[in-house]
Amino acid sequence: MPYKRILLKLSGEALMGDRSHGIDPQRLASYASEIKNVVEKGVEVAIVIGGGNIFRGVAGASNGMDRVQGDYMGMLATIINGLALQSALEDADVQTRLQTALKIEAIAEPYIKRRAVRHLEKGRVVIFGAGTGNPFFTTDSAAVLRAIEVDADVILKGTRVDGIYDADPEKNKDAVKFESISFRDVLQKGLKVMDSTAFTLSQENDLPIVVFDMNTPGNLEQVVAGKHIGTTVN
Repeated sequence: MPYKRILLKLSGEALMGDRSHGIDPQRLASYASEIKNVVEKGVEVAIVIGGGNIFRGVAGASNGMDRVQGDYMGMLATIINGLALQSALEDADVQTRLQTALKIEAIAEPYIKRRAVRHLEKGRVVIFGAGTGNPFFTTDSAAVLRAIEVDADVILKGTRVDGIYDADPEKNKDAVKFESISFRDVLQKGLKVMDSTAFTLSQENDLPIVVFDMNTPGNLEQVVAGKHIGTTVN
């Protein structure tokens, strides 16, 4: 396997399936199965998941809510999603630990880098909740930060689109897909891969990003095996 340790970034919206909000149990079970297949290959898996299916701080702020309060609500939403994914993984007989940047000892461990690495070394999937624990930072930033901290080989950004395009492929049928692209070209072309803070952090630490369609069965396993799926940014 070209990747020994990965950081899988999932959006909260990905858990909705065909619903307008909340969590689709079938989508959750499907993701758990995909992750299990990778773990059984000996790959160490860390996960950061968003909370947009439940609450998005920026949206709350646009409706008059205090941005800091909104962001903390969003962090709590990521913990709810983390608990749901943890439950699905454990139903699939995958050992899992949930660590959070906000202390909620009754349901999760506090994030401690050395403990997280030890869990990964023991073959446990580690889910990181509550983003960075700070308002004004997205879960994209949390994903890159945690990936750097636990020395992941790559960030795999699972989306509903099969890579990075020069335009939105859901709105423009003539959009052209990039098989691979450099960090510099992403910035020059103004492509939205991650928010700018996360992207710059990834670039500065030479941490490649692979954007791929997580909803196609087998894609995660193929990406981890080194097959060219999606778009690679390096």
